[in-house]
Amino acid sequence: MKLRTVTRVIQSHPSKDGDGVKINRVHGFNDTKLSPFLMVDELKSDNPNDYIGGFPPHPHRGIETLTYMLKGHFQHRDHMGNVGELRSGGAQWMSAGKGVIHSEMPIMSDGELHGFQIWINLPAAKKMLPAQYHDFQAPEINEFGSAQNLLRMIAGNATENGEAITGPLQKTGIETLVADWQAQSGETRDIEISPDYQVNLYVYKGAIEIAGKQTAQGHLVQLSVGEQLSMTALDDSGVLILAGLPIDEPVVHYGPFVMNSMDEINQAIQDYQNGVLTD
Repeated sequence: MKLRTVTRVIQSHPSKDGDGVKINRVHGFNDTKLSPFLMVDELKSDNPNDYIGGFPPHPHRGIETLTYMLKGHFQHRDHMGNVGELRSGGAQWMSAGKGVIHSEMPIMSDGELHGFQIWINLPAAKKMLPAQYHDFQAPEINEFGSAQNLLRMIAGNATENGEAITGPLQKTGIETLVADWQAQSGETRDIEISPDYQVNLYVYKGAIEIAGKQTAQGHLVQLSVGEQLSMTALDDSGVLILAGLPIDEPVVHYGPFVMNSMDEINQAIQDYQNGVLTD
């Protein structure tokens, strides 16, 4: 079985979004090796001033978002009438499709906030489908292993020790696998992921080793083609596993819209300005 090896390491960079929310971001709109993922934002602070403004109502078209909280509480509202209470350990998935207007506002949990928002591209054939939303609280996230070596499967499917491991999120616009590996120093994990998937890892805590290469907190690791992902924790570590089928299509990004051409972007802007983005 062919092991995946490290091909590139990308450092996240400080940024702001929404109403001044401080984040660390990996931006990959033009990175075909990140596809189908477009961007990874990490929100982490114990100072409410860094995030209290949240993300007031704003539009999207042409993408999916997956928000996952390790610590803290966000409230989602959208034009469809959905109200989601995303709490520690939970996740929420939204497909903007042809258009969605939503807000995500933080609610403090002991003053701490730590979570991620992941942008996932949609293939052209699905960019203009109706919007969808679903949330998954912590008990719905499937867990494998022990507290010292815990794999939380959020989306998709993989195999470990000959057994299928799955996440509760299955029906998305493109095949993806999203998981959270939390492990103490010296623990290892061997996971079989479809060789058709591209695999990227975001190290949000500690440090890990893959095929002899070490990567520390705040970095995204891109991996080679293969079948088996083998990881070793070098410290008390946390890693997001982001895998999926690449989308071999043009990506044109403008603000909250991701389409395949500038004409489609201009149409999205016009639709939003005319109040028909979600029609």
